[in-house]
Amino acid sequence: MIEKNNVRPFGFKDKIGYMFGDFGNDFTFILSSSFMLKFYTDVMGIHAGVVGVLMMAARFVDAFTDVAMGQIVDRSKPTKDGKFKPWLRRMCGPVAISSFLVFQSGFANMPYLFKVVWMIVTYILWGSIFYTSINIPYGSMASAISADAKDRASLSTWRSIGSTLAGLVIGVGTPLFAYETVNGNTILSGNRMTIIAGVFSVMAVICYMLCFKLATERVEVPQNNTKFNFGDLMKSLVTNRSLIGIITAAILLLLVMLTMQGMNAYLFPNFYGNVAAQSVAALAGSLVMLVVCAPLATKLSAKYGKKELAIGSCLFGAVVYLICWVLKPENPYTYVVFYMVANIGVGFFNMVIWAMITDVIDDAEVKNGVREDGTIYSVYSFARKIGQALSSGMIGALLSVIGYSAATAFNPEVVNGIFNMTCIIPAIGFVGIALVLMFLYPLSKNRVEANVLELKKRRGEI
Repeated sequence: MIEKNNVRPFGFKDKIGYMFGDFGNDFTFILSSSFMLKFYTDVMGIHAGVVGVLMMAARFVDAFTDVAMGQIVDRSKPTKDGKFKPWLRRMCGPVAISSFLVFQSGFANMPYLFKVVWMIVTYILWGSIFYTSINIPYGSMASAISADAKDRASLSTWRSIGSTLAGLVIGVGTPLFAYETVNGNTILSGNRMTIIAGVFSVMAVICYMLCFKLATERVEVPQNNTKFNFGDLMKSLVTNRSLIGIITAAILLLLVMLTMQGMNAYLFPNFYGNVAAQSVAALAGSLVMLVVCAPLATKLSAKYGKKELAIGSCLFGAVVYLICWVLKPENPYTYVVFYMVANIGVGFFNMVIWAMITDVIDDAEVKNGVREDGTIYSVYSFARKIGQALSSGMIGALLSVIGYSAATAFNPEVVNGIFNMTCIIPAIGFVGIALVLMFLYPLSKNRVEANVLELKKRRGEI
């Protein structure tokens, strides 16, 4: 890779631009992960298990579309705007429209089969095709914005800030507008959800275009012209211990994050009967990310290492949730405090994980002599979708096990089951992340620094 000399140096515009890219991603991603299951069970009347099965089954489609998009990106020719940026402009419209189509409450009275088919088609179009076609090049773009490891760590933090801000807007704003009180019960309004989905789709397009305008690709990533061999690709990926480790940790991270977000849509209206507290929880969790994790993540990871920081923070999060489960607070705002503190556990890992992906790409280049940003990132992206699917599918399955439906949503045994799941599942996920990073993921602080030094030698920078 050769850094361009005729463009402005890496700076604040790149950080803000890259932040807006993930902001745009999460206007549709967080909306889907947090409210799609609730929308299709409570508004459209589809069984929770059916929705969960769809979310898991769609990931089999992603196994092909994600890797295919990674290959397309790696083999595409750079343009005057770069190799990755053009995809943001090409695909921002399709991903926004398909997300809006998922939340069409006007079909609530249609036959059950029609609603199931509509859900399947729109969800596949959004998640497996259009979201993939913009998320893979966006994630790969970090390598082209700067070759400096510190700059990439900064991009990782700013990307996480974008995700946090999107979570803040969606998590705080959506419950305030999407719910209404009917016969003393707090229920999700289908019409309001459709309007919200439309507004978020427009906002996603705006954010993608801001990313396109503000971020600059200044590192030339050449077109991969090697002959494609699926067997060689799979052999390279399955023998890459660092990639396998970060994939496994990422799946568990998504399991934790999306369970925390997704179960709030049931915990606050059903167990606590207080959706205002749901908005406060989203606000508190986001503030912890912005005020505590974002300012400290780069400093702590530089001092202790990204892997080491993630292990410690995840074990802390597990302890917080176990204490909450034992105490079982009756006041919703007491639970909000536990939720806010537990977000520190997931927050530090989430802040540095994108820089850890770059570490994995560097590690593969050291071993194989070939840089495959798009392909490695696409495999990682597929793993994140597996985490999303497992979370949604697991929540749907467990809701079915405890007997949750529109008719039983407020039964005492059901709402107690909701509380137990909300605490136990994230705690297990936190411990799982820590164990994976300890024993499977090999990129300690010392090894990352050694890889950076080796690549600088190969590129003639030393």
